[in-house]
Amino acid sequence: MQPLQFSDPPPAPLAERLRPKTLDQVIGQDDLVGSNGPLRSLIEREAYRALLFWGPPGTGKTTVGRIISSQAEADFVQCSGALSGVKEVRSILEASRFLYQTEGKRDLLFLDEIHRFSKSQQDVLLSFLEEGSVIFIGATTENPSFVLNAALLSRCQLFCFAPLNEAALRTMIDVAVRHEDGLNGRISLSADAMTTLVALSDGDGRRALSTLEMAASLTEGELVDANLIEHAVQRKGLRYDRAGDEHYNLISALHKSVRNSDPDAALYWLARMIEGGEDPRFLARRLIRMASEDIGLADPWAILQATAAWDAAAKVGYPECDLALAQATVYLACAEKSNALYKGLAAARRDVHEVPVAEVPLHLRNAPTRMMKELGYGDGYQYAHDLDDGIASMECLPDALRGRTYYRPKAVGVEARIAERLKRWNALRRSTPE
Repeated sequence: MQPLQFSDPPPAPLAERLRPKTLDQVIGQDDLVGSNGPLRSLIEREAYRALLFWGPPGTGKTTVGRIISSQAEADFVQCSGALSGVKEVRSILEASRFLYQTEGKRDLLFLDEIHRFSKSQQDVLLSFLEEGSVIFIGATTENPSFVLNAALLSRCQLFCFAPLNEAALRTMIDVAVRHEDGLNGRISLSADAMTTLVALSDGDGRRALSTLEMAASLTEGELVDANLIEHAVQRKGLRYDRAGDEHYNLISALHKSVRNSDPDAALYWLARMIEGGEDPRFLARRLIRMASEDIGLADPWAILQATAAWDAAAKVGYPECDLALAQATVYLACAEKSNALYKGLAAARRDVHEVPVAEVPLHLRNAPTRMMKELGYGDGYQYAHDLDDGIASMECLPDALRGRTYYRPKAVGVEARIAERLKRWNALRRSTPE
């Protein structure tokens, strides 16, 4: 009987085989680890104890962590906030403390997805970071100021990893195609294939290399074209988290594009959020806010477009409501703009909080009972409809706020006509004795 034959283990993924071993090999993140980068300076001086790396996937956070581990001659211990519990992390920290106390060596704990720990769970790290018995790196794709507690943030130095730009991605792909540990020149990419691969990678180096490796395995010849890249990736994996930082970045971009009357940019950011799976009702709610905050009475029909989009989103959802959202977005972007309502309400709210509570003037109070009439409720009230000009000379603000102007219409769209109307009415109030 022949003994069982075991095949060689499959090679590591391309991204792992080409993982940089030194800072000089890192592609991208020049602002951090380039010749004058602050993180590089910190690493070279070994002036680190606790670091936070914040950035999207595939930007080099783990790679730099491994390089630090190598230079510090520390064991690289990696765990994930999504998979490891507090008990496991505490055990790792206590083992590192014992090693430090007995041999003077430190492990490097790389805690990926640290944002998955609740803020109370993060407290387990504090005493270990304080005493310096472990080199600690926390990595997160979420905004640390939202997901980490203040005590942990104060003990760590934060470094922001940016998505890889086009030049960095092209360099990384070129290296992967030529390098002996990569594809070793077995394939080549057409110009269109390179452009498509960079676009579909969305700033993620790991995604670029994984897609390249898949395309190389599918090709029947040496040349990889754009169609093969698209076939390998199937669908662009958008960097989007409906509860995370990118969610707020994109809605901010949409709102500010509408405010700046740029329908093309507004449609792009809307499409990004739709394709990322954003709740259409959230988008519609934000459009309603934009209609009042940035347009208001300059175009009173804007809010009708926005509320119609809300109806479509709430009643029919995707995919049918996507054009209703687009219609409202473009209408708002193209409408005349005024923030007079926004500023007026804000000013009135400030006075509500800062001015002592003012009594409603007697002439504005109803007097449904005899006692209230005897107390002066309703005295001096003028019914505007009975007056020739339809404007009474009454002061409707309390005495402490007499003369305040909250709503200041702009000379745009319908609001320009409102401004003229108010000017005439205010003149009538001043010319008619009380």
